[in-house]
Amino acid sequence: MIRVFIVDDHAFLRRGIRDILTDGDDITVVGEAGNYNELRAKMRDVTFDVLLLDVNLPGKNGIDILKTLREENSRIRVLILSMYQDDQYALRAFKAGAYGYLNKSSAPEQLLDAVAHIVAGRKFITPEIAQILAQNLSNDHGGEDLPHTKLSDREFQTLCLMASGQRLADIAVSLSLSPKTVSVYRTRILEKMGMTNNAELTHYALKNKLVE
Repeated sequence: MIRVFIVDDHAFLRRGIRDILTDGDDITVVGEAGNYNELRAKMRDVTFDVLLLDVNLPGKNGIDILKTLREENSRIRVLILSMYQDDQYALRAFKAGAYGYLNKSSAPEQLLDAVAHIVAGRKFITPEIAQILAQNLSNDHGGEDLPHTKLSDREFQTLCLMASGQRLADIAVSLSLSPKTVSVYRTRILEKMGMTNNAELTHYALKNKLVE
């Protein structure tokens, strides 16, 4: 029996994921959490084969959680789930040690396939992500010369939310941070990317397809 633990801050999405998984053969959901603290509290009492981890969580985001868990246990197998375009977070997720990356709009069969691949010890990469990885490798510097690659994962997440039109106050609520902290992130983003205002950041994000 394949044991899966789900981390997503939306209860109705967790329910949908659980229903898909339990419709598969030999899969059981052994736990659920809505954030990092809840995950830490519950994972002490359960054993799982695959952790399904939403990238956009309040407080500590999915990629930060992934890094922390991998530092503690390099054998942990994590499938990152995201509502964002694949190229926004896929590279960061794999660099952080993810075993797979899947968009939430994917077909249910892909989720089951991803879990099966990961349990077998293989990375799960969709054709779309494979193309992104190939393009990244084909660049002279692997894309590392692009300004947004200098950002931390939290700064990158803040950039995408800003470029999507969200106000700093809304971003603070979304990420469970104080408005002052988000303002500090904004300042760091502008400095690291050599820009002066939100309009330039938004133009850059649209040009580089970081947001739709």
